[in-house]
Amino acid sequence: MARRIKKVAIIGSGIMGSGIACHFANIGVEVLLLDIVPRELNDQEKAKGLTLEDKVVRNRLVNDALTASLKSKPSPIYNTKFADRITTGNLEDDLHKIKDVDWVMEVVVERLDIKQSVFEQVEKYRTPGTIISTNTSGIPIKFMNEGRSEDFRKHFAVTHFFNPPRYLKLFEVVPGPDCKQEVTDFLMDYGSKFLGKTSVLAKDTPAFIGNRIGIFGIQSLFHQVKELGLTVEEVDKLTGPVIGRPKSATFRTVDVVGLDTLVHVANGIYENCPNDEAHDLFKLPSFINTMMENKWLGDKTKQGFYKKTTNAEGKREILALDLDTMEYRPSKKAKFATLELTKTIDKPIDRFKVLVGGKDKAGEFYRKNFAAMFAYVQNRIPEISDELYRIDDAMKAGFGWENGPFEIWDAVGVEKGIELMKAEGKEPAAWVTEMVAKGEKSFYTVKDGATYYYDVPAKAQVKKPGQDSFIILDNIRKTTEVFKNSGVVIEDLGDGILNCEFQSKMNTIGGDVLAGLNKAVDLAEKDFQGLVIGNQGANFSVGANIGMIFMMAVEQEYDELNMAIKYFQDTMMRMRYSAIPTIAAPHGMTLGGGCELSLHADKVVAAAETYIGLVEFGVGVIPGGGGSKEMALRAQDLFHSGDVQLNVLQEHFLTIGMAKVATSAYEAYDLNLLQKGKDIVVVNKDRQIAEAKKHAVLLAEAGYTQPVKRKDVLVLGKQALGMFLVGTDSMEASKYISEHDQKIANKLAYVMAGGDLSEPTKVTEQYLLDLEREAFLSLTTERKTLERIQHMLKTGKPLRN
Repeated sequence: MARRIKKVAIIGSGIMGSGIACHFANIGVEVLLLDIVPRELNDQEKAKGLTLEDKVVRNRLVNDALTASLKSKPSPIYNTKFADRITTGNLEDDLHKIKDVDWVMEVVVERLDIKQSVFEQVEKYRTPGTIISTNTSGIPIKFMNEGRSEDFRKHFAVTHFFNPPRYLKLFEVVPGPDCKQEVTDFLMDYGSKFLGKTSVLAKDTPAFIGNRIGIFGIQSLFHQVKELGLTVEEVDKLTGPVIGRPKSATFRTVDVVGLDTLVHVANGIYENCPNDEAHDLFKLPSFINTMMENKWLGDKTKQGFYKKTTNAEGKREILALDLDTMEYRPSKKAKFATLELTKTIDKPIDRFKVLVGGKDKAGEFYRKNFAAMFAYVQNRIPEISDELYRIDDAMKAGFGWENGPFEIWDAVGVEKGIELMKAEGKEPAAWVTEMVAKGEKSFYTVKDGATYYYDVPAKAQVKKPGQDSFIILDNIRKTTEVFKNSGVVIEDLGDGILNCEFQSKMNTIGGDVLAGLNKAVDLAEKDFQGLVIGNQGANFSVGANIGMIFMMAVEQEYDELNMAIKYFQDTMMRMRYSAIPTIAAPHGMTLGGGCELSLHADKVVAAAETYIGLVEFGVGVIPGGGGSKEMALRAQDLFHSGDVQLNVLQEHFLTIGMAKVATSAYEAYDLNLLQKGKDIVVVNKDRQIAEAKKHAVLLAEAGYTQPVKRKDVLVLGKQALGMFLVGTDSMEASKYISEHDQKIANKLAYVMAGGDLSEPTKVTEQYLLDLEREAFLSLTTERKTLERIQHMLKTGKPLRN
């Protein structure tokens, strides 16, 4: 019988419980969120004359926790409206309601006695066959299972989310000793397909996979930092984006997570893994003990490894902790010769060989660091996992590593990795020695577009499971390439569908990308059925190449700039009015030109984590690649009658004028950047390209016909223009916007009103495109616009005049 999750109960509304509740609400599941009843009134409740029997008091803890979660940044929820899917209650009045749910998840404090008490109460009301799970990060299942019924044990597992649940993709599933295989399989599939996670099957060992390896890595650095005479800033420089890790790197990450949280897990591993060969490494160094005593726990206590302060001049300053003196000092920029050698290497995976060959302190750091990591992960098989790929998956999904330990080892070279280990007095595991002796040169290989891994029990390369629902562009690019230039690669996805993948820096859209898009449409119309525009980089596209625009404007090459903008517009219209369906697959930052491209596709298959918006105001211009035209067109498609028309147009005007960016694909529906009933959202980004391909096939097989160009776009002329101009005058007069902001806004107003026509008139899309291009070009002659572009190029941040 198919198991479906329509309603879940989350017991425990702390940071994790509320976050998990919000993520289930994100995917459309009804949630019952429960917590304990307060034992005493607070001052506000006393002032109101309330008693402990009042419902508002009895539900105070759960309601306060959920409210705090919803207000936190980054937001745990895709759209604030989704919070309506969560019902709150307390364990005394509402626990009986769990009889109607499909999954009960416990997320209470990490104490075995409290968890056992919760499970005892749950069993009184739980319907047999209902899944029951715990979000524990390390309490053994055999202890939590004690005293429970057979049916409870058969449906009981650990389902370990990482914090924050919306953003971190790791979902560790640890089945109990009596858990049915079908329950384990269901949880693994549900985590991937519905929750959008990387589901990792783990064993019931202390800290499971992610935290066992992640905490080892941090503890290893704690012990290395003094040995090598490194500062906290230097370690964060060495362990951040340069090796494909988050910007917060190591010490900044600890500050964000909380030193006490890390210490709790490290102590748990130290106490529960006495036979771990790196046991002593989990013992806390003296500087950590000092920080714990001083309550320097990180952001939650306003100071940790870093401390924000205000200097004598009143400027904000970041101080760093000196681990020798245990005093704070102004932070210093870190610089290493080895890192300079990697500046021309785009992908972190290609940098590792250079990094371990460094002749300076950085090179020594990487050799020691990777030797320790390689030695540790090799020995965790089969203790924490039988398959090495699960370790890599856990580190990438839980800690934001671009490459897992075994992938890094492959990049360095398996034999080179062994050499690094031996130099540090560590020996390769027997299975690694045997693998090399068999002639296997890597832990992973790619065959026929699929990833294979070295399976230790089988002593052979085995296909990694779960790939059938994915298309991994890195795996197919070399064998399916149809066309390539410096801006794009066009791949054959099979079934008559092409994919156009951007390859420019940050996937900016310049001449080569536009040429590639046109080529992709040409090829698809000639020999294929449809086109997907998608990539698997960090971001879909940060927009047009503003550096090129800046140079043309500075050189006053306005004819060339006019041609460049027209080329962008024409390419967007080529996509809109091609003979084949075009599907855009945006994810991450999808800004400016990246947004305009999505607006002109036949369908958008967006990742849930898509941050999309028309942000051109930030550099002193209006959207010039069809975005201004498209928002005017989308507004008129919503027109009804009378004043409503002006209100709808104003909303679309403000979306551009305020440079609004949706913080999820679901928010993009509210801004009409995505359209309900046409565009869809995929929660698991790994499935996005495959899903986009499916929709391209569906549209083609349904008999896709080239659309007829629009000649019926209703513009309101002076009626709308007057409203906009009065508004911008008022805003400038009240100093809400600058004079230059007003100038940009008035140019946009002219375009979206369709000019100063005396009455509402139906026009063509090309009419609006011409107005848009003229407005864009006129703004590039403004000195303040050039200042804004220059500031953006230097800092990556918009400048407001």
